[in-house]
Amino acid sequence: MRPEELARRIDHAIVRPNITVKDVEKACQETLEFGLRGLCVPPCYVELASGRLRGRARVCAVVGFPAGFSLPEVKAKEAEMAMELGADDVDMVMNISALKSALHDLVLKDLGGVVEAVKARGGVVKVIIETCYLTPSEIESACELVVEAGADYVKTSTGLGPAGATVEAVKLIRSVVDGRAGIKAAGGIRTYEQAIAMIEAGADLIGTSTPGKILEGASRALEL
Repeated sequence: MRPEELARRIDHAIVRPNITVKDVEKACQETLEFGLRGLCVPPCYVELASGRLRGRARVCAVVGFPAGFSLPEVKAKEAEMAMELGADDVDMVMNISALKSALHDLVLKDLGGVVEAVKARGGVVKVIIETCYLTPSEIESACELVVEAGADYVKTSTGLGPAGATVEAVKLIRSVVDGRAGIKAAGGIRTYEQAIAMIEAGADLIGTSTPGKILEGASRALEL
């Protein structure tokens, strides 16, 4: 895959707890320099990122991050405020505890409030299901709930859990959503080979904190 084509599938992620304003500013520069799809930031940096990117790349705000424990009303308000500050996408964390407790009505309420808030403002919703904590059957249930709620993408991971995206999880998600939602693979994807493996497994988008390294690998692959 050509570097520029791959770049359009990548959301740069800068969501570690210890990031600084300078880190966000650098990530904005990299996002534009590499021609990436977008930049994923905490809500407190949405306005900064939006001002720097100025519509040349998408601003993704994380909501309910990283544990997903916030009340549904809080997540919906957080998503609404992020959109008003300039976000284009909201990457929300599903309430994993509620899912694992089979409280599907609560999960749907959680998802639905965010979907409504974001869609009313023309945005895109990705739901992080944090696959490392889920059994295969729970991943299947999570995917069905994401589709039912009307979200646009299932996202594998926050990148802050004990494990990130796996090819096996992406394949399972693809088998369930089957074109009804997109897939964003994120968490631990740091090389071109890993990114391509996720795409071949069915991922539409890649989330990573090392887009430069991945795109360098894409350039090298063209030379072989």
